[in-house]
Amino acid sequence: MTAGALDHLLAQGYVILAEVIGPDTVAEVRRQLDPYLQGRYPGRNDFEGLHSERVYGLLDKAPVVAELVAHPQVLALLDQVMEPQYLLSACLAIQLNPGETCQTWHYDDAFVSMPKPRPWYFASAIWAIDEFTADNGATEIIPGSHRWGDEAVEGRPAETVVAEMPPGSVVVFLGTTLHRGGANHTTVKRLAISPQYGAPWARPQETFMLSVRREMAARYPVRVQELLGYSIHPPFMGHADGRHPRKHLDPDFRDDGISTRSATFWEDWEVGTARPQGSRPR
Repeated sequence: MTAGALDHLLAQGYVILAEVIGPDTVAEVRRQLDPYLQGRYPGRNDFEGLHSERVYGLLDKAPVVAELVAHPQVLALLDQVMEPQYLLSACLAIQLNPGETCQTWHYDDAFVSMPKPRPWYFASAIWAIDEFTADNGATEIIPGSHRWGDEAVEGRPAETVVAEMPPGSVVVFLGTTLHRGGANHTTVKRLAISPQYGAPWARPQETFMLSVRREMAARYPVRVQELLGYSIHPPFMGHADGRHPRKHLDPDFRDDGISTRSATFWEDWEVGTARPQGSRPR
């Protein structure tokens, strides 16, 4: 991560990281997802896209997606703008087929029932598996909108940025940044992967403990397991039967050498040790 990328994210509400995964990974994502992108998961409404396909539960269907979910350059940014122990909130594939129309403008943490302007509690990434262009439905973003209030977008002058980028690139944006999926005016499909991340105390959009089988979750690196919810937000949010949830993946797991009842949930935690959201960069 560069300081310039962080500065752009904080100032504009989004940043594009170009070609941060290679063509072999891009091809493997496409290969693993191909069985599910055969019209089996069509969009169910205009927001999902009536000419789109959306595949959920990706970490149970396409393990290579874990490389995108926990990509070090993306997490390095999120580590600076999200509360510690943030979680994966959603992870889906979005394929825009020819004829798809624009989404409505929206921001990804609209389900946080607090008036704006306010801090963001979620952040999203959209990975280009196919090239993103203005013609095939690249994500459109309103820079600076992460600082707006609750006023309507319609009728307000705004600069729109089209996140055009080559395969293997990713656009990262804050949960309060207004954006939409563009229209696909071409004759070819456009595939993206979208991991979305949320505050450690917020209910994720997708219940990963159900959509990703335990035996599959156990195969992933620790950082991915933590993002799926096998983690603790101090002092003890996220425990399972009074124990660290990773013990349900690995019975031999010991939390910093503490006993099986994970005493760190209690004795070793001091009020104020968790960084409050207001302390993050602005």
